[in-house]
Order: sequence, then C-alpha cells, then structure tokens
Amino acid sequence: MSDNPTNTTLKSNSLGVFGIVFLVLAAVAPLTGIVVVASLAIALGNGGGAPASFFIVAVILLLFAVGYAQMSKQLANAGGFYAFVVKGLGRTGGLIAGLIATLGYNFFVVGTIGTSGFFMQTIIAQLTGFDLHWYVWGLLSIAVCFVMARRGVDFSSKVLGVSLVLETLMLVVFDISVLIRTGFDFSAFGPAAVFSGSLPIGLLLAATGFLGFEATALFSEEARRPLKTIPRATYTAIIAIGVILGVTTWAVVSATGVAQAQKASLKHLDAGDLLFSLIHEYLGEPMMIIAEILLLVSLFAAMLAFHNSATRYLYSMGRARILPHGLARTRGNGAPAVAGLVQALFGAIIAGLFALAGLSPIATLVPAMLGFGTLAVLILQALAALSIVVWFRRQRDPRWWSTFIAPGLGFLGLLSIVLLAVFNFNIVAGSDNIFILMLPLLLVLAIVGGIVYGAYLKRSKPVVYDALATDIEKFNVHAAEVGKDPVPGL
Repeated sequence: MSDNPTNTTLKSNSLGVFGIVFLVLAAVAPLTGIVVVASLAIALGNGGGAPASFFIVAVILLLFAVGYAQMSKQLANAGGFYAFVVKGLGRTGGLIAGLIATLGYNFFVVGTIGTSGFFMQTIIAQLTGFDLHWYVWGLLSIAVCFVMARRGVDFSSKVLGVSLVLETLMLVVFDISVLIRTGFDFSAFGPAAVFSGSLPIGLLLAATGFLGFEATALFSEEARRPLKTIPRATYTAIIAIGVILGVTTWAVVSATGVAQAQKASLKHLDAGDLLFSLIHEYLGEPMMIIAEILLLVSLFAAMLAFHNSATRYLYSMGRARILPHGLARTRGNGAPAVAGLVQALFGAIIAGLFALAGLSPIATLVPAMLGFGTLAVLILQALAALSIVVWFRRQRDPRWWSTFIAPGLGFLGLLSIVLLAVFNFNIVAGSDNIFILMLPLLLVLAIVGGIVYGAYLKRSKPVVYDALATDIEKFNVHAAEVGKDPVPGL
C-alpha cells in the first residue's frame, strides 16, 4: 500500500483495552525487567526488600493514574503527555514536554538496538556457534520493527501480545516453582528487609521497571472509545506491571534467601544471569535455554513498542508544526509514514556511530541511551502529574480526591523519583563516564530551547503557536462535549 502524501490522520478504532495494554507491557518487557531491573534493584537497592519497592512505586503511579484517568476522559490526542502538559501548563510548557519526550523515546530506541544486538549476538552464538556482530543484529531488528509498524498499530499489538504472553508465562512458571519448592518469604516485607541497603535507590530502580505505562495516552486517537479505553488500559497496565515485577522479584529473593539476596545478586551482576541461574536450578537447563530465547523475543518486543511510541511523538510534533510538517504524513492504513522512517534511521545511525567507534554496546551505548531516556520519561511523567493538578484546579473541579489529592500525591512521589534519578544518574545510566554523566544537560537545553522557541513562535508565527493548543482541541472537543469518541479526521 503506497503512502498518501495528503493523509495525516491515524487509523481510528484500531485498539481496544487489551491491544493498548499489550503495546504498553511489551515496552516494559517483563522478562527483561526481571533480568535487568529487578537484579539491579536487589543488588544496588534494598536487597531482599526489593519486592516492596516495586509495590510502593505501583501505589505512587496508581495515585497519579486517578487524575490521569479523569484527564484522559476529556483528552484524546496522539501527543500523549505533551498534550496533557499543554492543557495544564500552557503552550510553552507543552513544547518543552514534547521536546523532552521526543528526545527520551528516540534515545530509548537507540538503547534497545544496543541491548537487542548484544544479547542476540551472545545468546545465538552460545546456542548455535553462529557469531554475528551486535550491530548487524540490532540493525536487522530495527528494520523488522519498521516494517511491522508500517503494517499498522493493530498488527503491532497482536505481535506484541504473543510475545507478552510467552514471556509472562515463563515468569509465572518460575514463580510457581519457587512457591512449591521454597515458598515465598514474607520477611521480604518486614522493616529489616525493606529498609536494608538503600531504599531510595531501590525505589528509583523499581520505577524504571514501569517506564512505558505512560504510552497509553499516545494511542488514544487509534483507540476504540478512547475516553473510556485509555483510563482502563492505564489502570490495567500499572497493576499488571506491579504484580508481574513485584511477585517475580519476591520469588527471586525467596529463592536466594531474603537476607542473602543482595549478596547473591551482586555476585551475578556482571554476567546479568541471576534469573537464569535460578531458572536452571528450579526448572532445569532446557527451560533456561527457552528463557534465554524468550529474552531475545522480549527485547525485540520492547524495541517495537518504543519505536511505535517514539514515532507517535515525532508524528504529533510534526502535525503541530513544531517539527517539519512532513512528519505528520500517514499511510493509507493510518500508520505514520515519514515519522516511522525518520525514527528508524535515527536509531540505526546513532547506534552505528557507536559500532564504528568500536565501543561495547553494553558498556557504553546501552547505559548512555537508556539512562538518558529513563530520566527524560520520568520528568515527562512528573510534568504530566503536575499539569493534571493545575488543570483541574483552574476548572475548579469539585472532585478533590480524584483531581487534586490523589494526583497531587502521585506528583510528589514522581518528583521524588526524578530528584533521585538526577542525583544518582550514574546508577540510572550504569556508568561513571563523564560524557554519559553530562547527558542530562540535553534536558536543560530542551527546557531553554523550548522557552526560546516558544517565544519565537508566539512573536513571529502566532498561527503555529496557537496550533500547539488547537491541534489538541480539534481532536477532542467533540468527545468531551458529547461523551463519545473523537470524530476521526476533524
């Protein structure tokens, strides 16, 4: 199907609640989350108390989601949290949020190219003896992601759904095996465990395991009955992530022993094989091999999900003419055409520069890109939470719990996590390299650049400046007034 150069409309009514949840949970990549995030939270955070960290973060995000759900019932726009910030903090605030989101998600895709390429090279060479350079594997992966994304978001959701079910089943089987053979140790939730090691670092690392849940808003224009679907998908995604990561981390620390969990995780930290060693012990070598293969599937699914998210930020910024308007072109099936190509090329080129320099992906590319992307998305979440509170206070909404207290507490929790991320960026990025530690300065440039660019647009291009808000309104006013889905193509 050829691209239609005049079409800038996404395909409406493509996704239901579970389709969006699949897209979101695939970005979270539960198996990868346990292999990487949970292991780090146990090793560098609060050890055997790490399961509590995941549940605490889930509670913070659910508080935020209370206000997010109310806002989502009034707002359907592919700009995601950028659209939320425009409504709450104004056009310039939204412009800053859009730039931060675009940077963060695009850097995330670069990181997934390095992660996927590294593990594909390592695991495939280990299983078959066929050794191909990591960048070739990463390039093949992003190329396949691009092709799949062009088939449409509904196709992506089906592929990601299969991946999600398989990797979650593996974790469930492991959890059950630990429950039967060892039992779950409730001392993991006792004060001695929860406050052991560093609880703040444990919370920070646990929060990185939830990154991607905010993408529910990005697919609102493509959702069926979005004003109901998006809130439901958001609650479902946060609860599912919290249960999967929290319970499986509980199984891991129960298997190692709560008191010994931190020591055991530190021992396996360099190899990153804590979960695989436990699967080998509890389920045998064949299941461990299957888990390694599913890790590759999980990593690819995360890449596809983040590619879809990054593409929609580029699309929405192009549609609002913040970035070149050509980015808003869509194919006949509603998939972003130019934005998808630009996103895939950006990821391939940046990863390629690291490869040409002969740098290790897992030591340089991955920590730099994923660390920066993590910080950017955390800031985006905090800005959205603040915007929700401000918007509803301006409207003098009488529902204090759902529009002020709950989202306000969520904002304070997210702000605390952002500050932890800023002051512990070396842990978030997994590196002490001075160039990597300077990456947060890009966010400062995005803030300054957003303010300057916003002032320029307001003075010299008032039509474009006004469009920062009117682009949102034209996709949403009808839905807010009559309680139905936005009319496609308005």
